Amino acid sequence: MQNVLITGVGSGIGKALADAFVARNATVYGISRRAAAPIGAENFHYLALDLSAVERIAPALERFLADVERLDLVVLNAGVLGEIKEMTETALHEIEAVMRVNVWANKVILDTLIGRNIAVAQVVGISSGAAVNASRGWGPYSLSKSALNTLLRLYAREMPGTHLTALAPGVIDTPMVRHIVEEVDEVKYPSAARLKKGPILSPEDAAKRLIEAFEKVKTYESGSFLDVRTMK
Repeated sequence: MQNVLITGVGSGIGKALADAFVARNATVYGISRRAAAPIGAENFHYLALDLSAVERIAPALERFLADVERLDLVVLNAGVLGEIKEMTETALHEIEAVMRVNVWANKVILDTLIGRNIAVAQVVGISSGAAVNASRGWGPYSLSKSALNTLLRLYAREMPGTHLTALAPGVIDTPMVRHIVEEVDEVKYPSAARLKKGPILSPEDAAKRLIEAFEKVKTYESGSFLDVRTMK
């Protein structure tokens, strides 16, 4: 039976992935700020945790995984967008708030798993095309996803027994994407207009595509940044 750890299971792709793996009879360990399905399933274990409180992650995770010796897959999915606006209008504390969840929380999770000597076969960090596109208005988010890519590449050098990937999942119908589509000025920020015109997958369809991609990424060098839309 597969053991899978997923962050950000409260909604969107994290919830859809948790549902899909539970349906496949995997033992799923889910983390999010608020509870989500499949609460109540025998093979789903839930930890309520705000990952922005990075100082709380290690002790909470150690208790949560106290009896776990191996994880076949860790999906670092939890993330925040921050406000879409000019970099000149973005304060350092706003950037730091995004970095805490999108980057530093993931470092603490990886360090805790290593410190607990949990055997981890694969780590996938959910990244974004924003990591390389640097589109106007996406400052903190772009910075954080670029840093996440590099973080995972660095850990790939230190975790030879684990395959790590930063993976862009495409555009998915999540609260984050709905906010961009419905509220962001597409004239001032053209990337919002491009997002509206492109295909937007449901979380359930995206989860199916990602689960297939999790196997495919193992054929690439550990530490790679990949996009499901361009993978062969």
